[in-house]
Amino acid sequence: MNVWQLVAVGLVMLLGLLGVLVPGIPGPLIVWAGTVWWALSEKSGLAWTVLIGATGVLLLNQVVKWLLPARNPRAAGAPYRTLFLAGVAGIVGFFVVPVLGCPLGAVGGLYLLERVRLGGHGQAWASTRTVLRATGLSVLVELFACLLVAGAWAGAVSAG
Repeated sequence: MNVWQLVAVGLVMLLGLLGVLVPGIPGPLIVWAGTVWWALSEKSGLAWTVLIGATGVLLLNQVVKWLLPARNPRAAGAPYRTLFLAGVAGIVGFFVVPVLGCPLGAVGGLYLLERVRLGGHGQAWASTRTVLRATGLSVLVELFACLLVAGAWAGAVSAG
């Protein structure tokens, strides 16, 4: 694959990661489609291994999501903008501090945004806990699975 194709696949992966955070956009499916595109173009053993691993991780993600209780994050009181920006902070955190940065960035970003919006520690922390109970686990599981796939792809591209 040439550089421009790799950039295009990377943009598809990024769109999928953002799709996890936006209701109605199938983030995991987009991330998987980017992986399939790359593997079909690359045609190497490493590419097929990454595709098989990505498929397994994303299928396991779906099973785990079905097992988790569904809850409405908006009922917790946080605006969509806050939830979206907290998810972006989780994505940035994943690349700043691999793996652990995702939940740390998402929760930290959510708390800081709620503190600015509500104006105090007590209210911000209560709101953060409520939002995390309502959405946290389901979204974080899906985001983490997609980040693992994107990270494996990035590692394979840099190794190849």
